[in-house]
Amino acid sequence: MNEDVVAYARAEAAKGRKVHMATAADELLALAIADRLGFVEEVHASNGKINLKAENKADYLKTRFPEGFAYAGDSLSDLPVFKKAVQSLIVHPSSSFSQKAEECGAVETTFARPDGFWQPFLKSLRLHQWAKNSLLFIPLILGGQALNPAAWGSAFLGFVALGILASSTYLLNDLWDLEADRQHWSKKSRPLASGKLKIAHAIFAIPVGLLLSFGIAAALGPFVVLGCFCYLVSTVAYSFYLKRVPLLDTAVLAMLFTMRLGIGVTLVDVPPSPWLFVFSMYLFLSLSLAKRHTELGRHVEAGTNGEMSGRGYQNKDLPVLLALGAASGLAATLVMVLYLTNEAFSADFYSAPVLLWGMPPILFLWLGRVWLICQRLELNDDPVVFALKDRQSLMLGGVLGLMFISAWFGGYLL
Repeated sequence: MNEDVVAYARAEAAKGRKVHMATAADELLALAIADRLGFVEEVHASNGKINLKAENKADYLKTRFPEGFAYAGDSLSDLPVFKKAVQSLIVHPSSSFSQKAEECGAVETTFARPDGFWQPFLKSLRLHQWAKNSLLFIPLILGGQALNPAAWGSAFLGFVALGILASSTYLLNDLWDLEADRQHWSKKSRPLASGKLKIAHAIFAIPVGLLLSFGIAAALGPFVVLGCFCYLVSTVAYSFYLKRVPLLDTAVLAMLFTMRLGIGVTLVDVPPSPWLFVFSMYLFLSLSLAKRHTELGRHVEAGTNGEMSGRGYQNKDLPVLLALGAASGLAATLVMVLYLTNEAFSADFYSAPVLLWGMPPILFLWLGRVWLICQRLELNDDPVVFALKDRQSLMLGGVLGLMFISAWFGGYLL
């Protein structure tokens, strides 16, 4: 039985509408099902005398209900019935079947085809968030290993391992926050919160993902395993408790981003840059605060009083988040300038380091745009998703990348 149709029929019966079961199945089976449902008025099914299907069903129902009837069907054999029904309820149609059914007459409602397993499962893994793991490649590039194929291979395997690990923790987080997500303006559409992905499937996938992730990490070395373990512990602590502590939650998110850089340093065995780590903390602290500012802003806009669901923030905290977030963005820009003057210009692999001076203004413009849109409550919950979809952000990112490449190779071309 289709659960959506049963729920709809049950609700209609509760309103006083008479619900009949008309099926080509055997009458004894149909009676047993109707008895279990409890709201079916009468059963019309196949027996030894008639096969209640297609034209036979259409003629029978037209005779039985001369005043008209609404019919729910899901196959081509139901088209003759749709033609004689006053209203049609189309169940899980393909595009072609839906068109044919609509041509038969008025449609009361359509029950959309379910997504199946893979689509909601892959969505719950948030594969687009793997873009965050691109940070693993930053130490490789800044450490002068960009022309080393072995380094790229190690970094790529680390990228996959951390991606699988992150996806597993996303599933764990969604399980833990299930009730809060169901009340959230956008998170309620997540596969687990919406019921499109079964809880049992998520519970099974989490340990499988963890084993696969740490298996790849083990092949890359013990320090990579340690880095992934620290990432896992921090993520679990965040999901279970730290995300409910105001400000500390955003600091932990920034730390998780910076951990990716640390794992990247371990993967390619280059000297760590304190400037890079400090820059990362301020940059991602700003973006994490933007995420919280957006969530709290929508909480305020909805006229909801008290603490935000699943978080420790109150409505009056909104200006504080704005101030701290904008200040963190400015600090990130300043640290980038200090990094350029104290470390980047002395690096051997830049042939035209003066071109790097174009990067801080672009970073400032992008962060300013993020916070401007954030203040207008037009920002997606996740600034990373926003950056991947926003045309101006992509354009600024492209210019930033072009400046870096020019600083790297430009001197050789002049």
